[in-house]
Amino acid sequence: MPPDSFPPAPNGLAPGALLALALAAFGSAAAMRLTDPLLPRLAAEFSVTLAQAAQVITAFSLAYGFAQLLFGPLGDRFGKFRVIGWGCMACMLASLACALAPGFVPLVGARLIAGIAAAAIIPLSMAWIGDTVPYAERQPVLARFLIGQIMGMSAGVVIGGLAADLLGWRLPFWGLAAWFLCMALWLRRVGARVGSGAAPATAPGGSAVRRMTGEFAKVLALPWARIVLVAVFLEGASLFGAFAFIAAHLHAVFGLSLALAGATLMAFGAGGIVFAFGARRLVARLGETRLAASGGAIIAASLLVIAWAPVWWWAVPACLSAGLGFYMLHNTLQTNATQMAPARRGAAVSSFACCFFLGQATGVWLAGLSVSGFGTRPLMAVGALGVLAVGIVFGRLRALHAAGQWQPAAS
Repeated sequence: MPPDSFPPAPNGLAPGALLALALAAFGSAAAMRLTDPLLPRLAAEFSVTLAQAAQVITAFSLAYGFAQLLFGPLGDRFGKFRVIGWGCMACMLASLACALAPGFVPLVGARLIAGIAAAAIIPLSMAWIGDTVPYAERQPVLARFLIGQIMGMSAGVVIGGLAADLLGWRLPFWGLAAWFLCMALWLRRVGARVGSGAAPATAPGGSAVRRMTGEFAKVLALPWARIVLVAVFLEGASLFGAFAFIAAHLHAVFGLSLALAGATLMAFGAGGIVFAFGARRLVARLGETRLAASGGAIIAASLLVIAWAPVWWWAVPACLSAGLGFYMLHNTLQTNATQMAPARRGAAVSSFACCFFLGQATGVWLAGLSVSGFGTRPLMAVGALGVLAVGIVFGRLRALHAAGQWQPAAS
């Protein structure tokens, strides 16, 4: 896809830059979700339980989350665009390590490294957009950037399902390595034209660790930032604890092949694309408050439909609506994250991503512990209730915050 085919963003945002970042995000999201439909195959391949196989997801998510504490300040210091390019090159090496892993423990270790490397891409891209696009225009631009992430999630689960049934689980990692190499080279070329990101401030005195800790402490000192971070942690835990086991649920309950179960999850990405193209109208019509609350309600209803569907194909429209609801809620949280500490946007957005993926890791870990004893249906019901509560409560707090009526507890 040539850069000219990507619609120009407002306020002079270079279309080539937005497209390059979106395609890098595609690779990051594909790497993230690739192993979801592979869990039953990895369990059989390495003679481990389904809960143990889920460690390939948990390791990636934990590493992705904690690595934000490193990449946020690095992006502010050396330039966000430059650090994103470094991350793509590291993702290429980590994908090769996954493809060559001789056993389950090395595979988990390689996935951990992949999570660290991928942590540089999507959050710093969002922060770069935040530096470039005014707040009034930012949510639709972020939604368009997220098309790459949405399509990557869809491609990851489809490719993972095909690999589980037909291709062998190693082949997709070779493909990811090639993708990230191309992205690293392209980002280097585009970065030479648009600059590396916001101009780094003069570094203060003291050790690098102390400076990094100080940046995150200043973000956490803001009461509204703490609300946003708690909300996204709970969103990640509630939704993705259930989402990671949807393919396994369809495989176990309806006997679907893993390839077809993975393809069903493509509808989640399709719902996200519906949001991306309708974001401007939805934001104007609903506002952030109702967008968040409605998104949480749609996700909850969708998860319950998937859990108790009488036939497997009900999961297709349910996944589509879940994707729409997720991006209604999550994009609202993301937009607030880009503005909760403008002077430290890299650290702020990285804190947001850290909490989101630590939430995912926590949700998948708890789900893995419970799925053997209770099955997948109660797991999805708990996830539905959790994400419904997040949407409603955050929407209410956002309305109070916007009206100046919310009085936070003293820091």
